[in-house]
Amino acid sequence: MAVISVPEKSVSPIIVTGQLTLRTIRGRNGPFTVGRLVTPIGEFAVKDAELEQYAEGKYDGEFLIRYIFPKSYPVGGGMRFEIRASLDGMILNGIDKLSRDEARSFAAQDVDPLDEDLGTQPMATSAKQARTSKPAPLRASADPLIDTTPFGVDAPTTAAAATTGSTEDGDAALFGFLWPLGGSVRLDSTIDRRTLRAQIARLGELGYALDFKTQEWSREAQPQPA
Repeated sequence: MAVISVPEKSVSPIIVTGQLTLRTIRGRNGPFTVGRLVTPIGEFAVKDAELEQYAEGKYDGEFLIRYIFPKSYPVGGGMRFEIRASLDGMILNGIDKLSRDEARSFAAQDVDPLDEDLGTQPMATSAKQARTSKPAPLRASADPLIDTTPFGVDAPTTAAAATTGSTEDGDAALFGFLWPLGGSVRLDSTIDRRTLRAQIARLGELGYALDFKTQEWSREAQPQPA
């Protein structure tokens, strides 16, 4: 039986310098992001929804840790135990690419945070199924028990989030109060993770790119002549 770990908030958030390493793994729900934060006070796994926006790599910066807690979950017939940190904010200064060894240091069997949010575990898949199956389409959950939309904000409908959409109505439903999109967009990472992934994918289709320093999506500028 899996051990359910309940986060215990620290007395107050702490600010630490460190390096956040992000790895993108492809799972049954599509690509997902997991992180490892190395700081002077310890090394922690980080799986906050906000990280879904960031490209794979190593980021140096300052991190506001909201709380630290133990987490265990079943993986491949066994159990994995890790110490996680939940972030309340960060200031990133630079990014470096992962080496092959650094990429391999992340477990290929790492559980998609979306499955954790939904309280489900990945099903066993045969090698044949793995070769022929396609990632499930992104859909927003209609289950009120897992809806994390902030109070006073209308959540996108399931049909709207499923359609990354080429129509204005589809985009308006997907982005909700963020629509119409301006020249720069800051996503709300407190909405449900599946809808957040749909928004990220759609922003890429619309020509937006994330500036990790400002943590905002902006329309990509044309390259300037050297």
